[in-house]
Amino acid sequence: MAEKTPTVKQTALISLIPQLSLMALLILMFYYLKTEDYFIYGAVSYLFLSFSLRNILTRHHKAGIRFIRRKDFKTSISAFQASVDFFTKYRWLDKYRYLTILSSSAMCYREMGLCNIAYCYGQLGDGKKSKEYYEKALAEYPKNGIAISALKKISYFENKSK
Repeated sequence: MAEKTPTVKQTALISLIPQLSLMALLILMFYYLKTEDYFIYGAVSYLFLSFSLRNILTRHHKAGIRFIRRKDFKTSISAFQASVDFFTKYRWLDKYRYLTILSSSAMCYREMGLCNIAYCYGQLGDGKKSKEYYEKALAEYPKNGIAISALKKISYFENKSK
């Protein structure tokens, strides 16, 4: 039976520096254009840019999250795999996500995608595939606490069943 869906959001506070700098640059641009409400226009432009980039570049990831909330784990796996494939092809977008996506996530989208695929396989009862994806995540991102914790839990239950 599927357990309640956990939500983990890790934020990199250092990401606020380039993001606030970009907002300040937009405000300055409207100031030099002699716009009356330059601060509001700059802030709204930043928000528009931020939402647009996140909705376009992370659409597969967001779809995967929506499917998890609906407990449609098979469809979620496909969406997360599409996200992993996209961010594998365009690694630079993920690496510089603080500026390219305006995301403050401490974890890159590829890393999140691998962990989410593993979680979904676990919810479907496919422990072997779940373990495989957590191991894949850990091989690429050795400090991933989610994968470390999940693999310990899987190992415990494997040893317990012997």
